[in-house]
Order: sequence, then C-alpha cells, then structure tokens
Amino acid sequence: MRFTRLAALAAVTMTLVQCAPPPEPPPASPDPPPAPQPSTQAAPRPPTVSPVTAADLGATWRPGCPVGPDALRRVELDHWGVDGRRHRGELVVNADVVDAVVDVFAQLTALRFPIEKMQSPDRYPGAEDELSMRDNNTSAYNCRGIPGSDSWSLHAYGRAVDINPRINPYLDARGHFEPANGGPWLDRTRTDPGMFHDGDPAVEAFTARGWRWGGHWRTPLDYQHFELR
Repeated sequence: MRFTRLAALAAVTMTLVQCAPPPEPPPASPDPPPAPQPSTQAAPRPPTVSPVTAADLGATWRPGCPVGPDALRRVELDHWGVDGRRHRGELVVNADVVDAVVDVFAQLTALRFPIEKMQSPDRYPGAEDELSMRDNNTSAYNCRGIPGSDSWSLHAYGRAVDINPRINPYLDARGHFEPANGGPWLDRTRTDPGMFHDGDPAVEAFTARGWRWGGHWRTPLDYQHFELR
C-alpha cells in the first residue's frame, strides 16, 4: 500500500513538471551602437595666394589693360555651395586687395552664405562676362569696361567681385538687365539662397569692411557687384 502511494505521488510530480511553462529565455543583449561613418565632407583648407602670368589670365587680359599680370594674384578659397557642401573656388584680384578679399570671404564662409561656383571668366569662350553671369559664376578680374560707358570697370583693376550674378542681376535705368536669364530675380522680394538684400549679414560683411555694394546705387542697380576702391 505504501508502495502504491509513493508511485502515485511520483506520477503526479512528473505530470506537474511536464505541465510547467518553459523557463523564460535570458534577455537579449542590446545591439551595439553603429560604428561612426567617415565624413565625406571636405576638410576646410586655408586660402592660397599665387602670382599669375599673361598665359594664366588667358582672354581676361590683353595688352592695353589698365593693370598688368604682375599686379594681380590668384586667390583660392573655400566657400559653401548651394548644395550645402564646402567647395574650393578661385578669384583673380589686385594684389592690393588680397587680404581684404580673404577676410570678407572668410566671413561669408562663417555665415554659410551659398555661392554656386567661383572660377575665372577665362573658363568661358572669350572670357565673355555674359556667359559667366548666365552660369551664375562668381568672379573678380576681367579686363572690361562699364556697360554703356568708355570707362574701365573696377573689374579691369581686380578691385571688384560679382557674386551669384544670375540671381543678383544688373539693371539700368532703361530697364535693360544682365544676364539675359536673370529676369526672374529682378523681383527682389524673392529669398532664394545666395541672393543679396539690403541689411543682410552677407551684404554687411562687405559694407562694414569698406566695400561698396551696387545694390545701394540709384542707377544702375547692380545687386551682384561689390567693389573696394
């Protein structure tokens, strides 16, 4: 009888063990943090300044221009692009204004002001300013006159810079504007990145340093143009 009770107890115990829920699995270990990805953004580089020759200047210079190649310098600079990335561009300017150009463009970079491209007008056939402007190219030296005048532009002295010219066009008293594809941006209520407006930090970066802005002129209005006399 005692054996029968023990056997029954063992059977009940085995039944309880078989019906018990399986043990909880151990908690999963947290996923390791993702490995940092290498940055694809170019590291900032300091400006570089180098002399230029007549051959370097190509069609932007010719005999009879008011300054010679020995008075000019190529300045290579970082700038922010309209794509939000850092790019390298170049300006040819008068040796006398190199430090001023480096200084003001450093401020534009600090403001993350976008510049679409910045290269010598010599990259365009005949160094034609209209082609450079249509391409929204920022440039400085080009041996050319003031539109509608027999006088040299300050660009011919390397003392002026035109920035994002398609979206900051030139407009004279007759209603003529340049470049030819700049008409939509005569509407200065637009706020496209890279446009200049009176009181903008980018404009004040120049004017606070003694540069004149063509957007302050009565006629013509030259929103792209900054000059240092």
